[in-house]
Amino acid sequence: MSIPLFDHFNSVSSKAWKQRIQFELEGRDYNSELIWKSIEGVDVKPFYHRDTTELTPSHHHQSNTWKIGHSIFINNVPKAVKLSLDAINRGADAIHYRVPHSKIELDKLFSALKQYTLELHFELSFLSSEFVSKLNDFSVNTTHEIYIHIDTVGHLAHTGNWYKSLNNDHQKLADCLSKSNALSATIAVNIGLYQNAGASIVQQLAYSVAHANEYLNSFHEQIKNKIVFKVAIGSNFFFEIAKLRALKLVWQSLMQVYENDIGIHITAQPSKRNKTVYDYNSNMLRTTTECMSAIFGGAQTIINSPYDSLYHKDNAFGQRLSINQLLILKYESYLDKVSNPTEGAYYIETLTKDLAQKSLDLFKSIEAQGGFLKQLHSGIIQRKIKAYANKAQTNFDSNNEGLLKTHLHHQPNDQMKSQMELYPFVKYRKRKTLLEPIVEKRLAEQLELQFLKNE
Repeated sequence: MSIPLFDHFNSVSSKAWKQRIQFELEGRDYNSELIWKSIEGVDVKPFYHRDTTELTPSHHHQSNTWKIGHSIFINNVPKAVKLSLDAINRGADAIHYRVPHSKIELDKLFSALKQYTLELHFELSFLSSEFVSKLNDFSVNTTHEIYIHIDTVGHLAHTGNWYKSLNNDHQKLADCLSKSNALSATIAVNIGLYQNAGASIVQQLAYSVAHANEYLNSFHEQIKNKIVFKVAIGSNFFFEIAKLRALKLVWQSLMQVYENDIGIHITAQPSKRNKTVYDYNSNMLRTTTECMSAIFGGAQTIINSPYDSLYHKDNAFGQRLSINQLLILKYESYLDKVSNPTEGAYYIETLTKDLAQKSLDLFKSIEAQGGFLKQLHSGIIQRKIKAYANKAQTNFDSNNEGLLKTHLHHQPNDQMKSQMELYPFVKYRKRKTLLEPIVEKRLAEQLELQFLKNE
């Protein structure tokens, strides 16, 4: 027998809650004492109430169908096959291949995977309509769901140059789109670049949609499949959940303008920005909460980062742990059992609405001033990201927002020089570029360089 529990309690209005809080403050100012002025420009209240919260449509935020992803560099096909099968046997159901050239023997790869039904992502470091056509043909005759990640604008933003030129890249992308009718996606938008370079959440959302709009302006009649958004998830747990939800709302607003219904597929991965070399085990704590944010925000594919990926080459132990973290979240924490666990959470609903509105306003401003590419060429995007990144760096350097075991509780006797297989810091090399590239940089880099120097 069900008991009408809430019938025994009187409802309390938002006004009554605030009056009670004012009484408890004993004359102190409510706004200065209890409103958190976040670095994102969103004010966080001490409580949220249904009287003042507008709920977002639940069907936009399904989070119970996410797949466990695994990333593999596919230069050598037999090795890639071995790594793929190992990841699948360990629980991965989505493989993300980073493809450096077009000579990959796709028939051998698909032959080895034919007994499975997987989500396969191919991130191309080149433009080739022939390669896309081959993948399209395989897609027709396989049970796999195949996504291609081509991002010419992202390549320009990251490197400062087109692959060849604006016109050449534009024509080759058009050719790729014409040969990809059976694929789940052809175009990708790398939001992770902006997050890892230090952009705010509002900037990440606005720039990514403006970035995608460059493709829509040129190709929206040719785009018949989804667009992949590659998102990096930071450590601000609730804000990152709201970020993914807000992305879907802003995208929906853009589709209304185009009178189209191009879908998006969100692939999420933990941020590099807050990861550390010293006390590397803390990275597992960070990636766990970041993967949880991705799940609750509604990402369809989640690729975890090994705890030691900053300074170690790919290794079986780190890769196994990264998959195991997702297995625990999915099958032991049951985070695939509820379609939208954040629905009706007034705090997250309000954050979603605020971030969506702020990013939509910034997006409209970018478009009014000529669009994303124009602002990228003029350096406006780069300057704004730097300004916010410098603000966050100042907070870190001043110990206002430290990282565990880097600022907080650092162990001076920790030794890392002997373990460094990779160089985990920004590399600067002089080269000629059309525009200033957007550079990814971790918060702890300068401090860690000092630690290494003192070993």
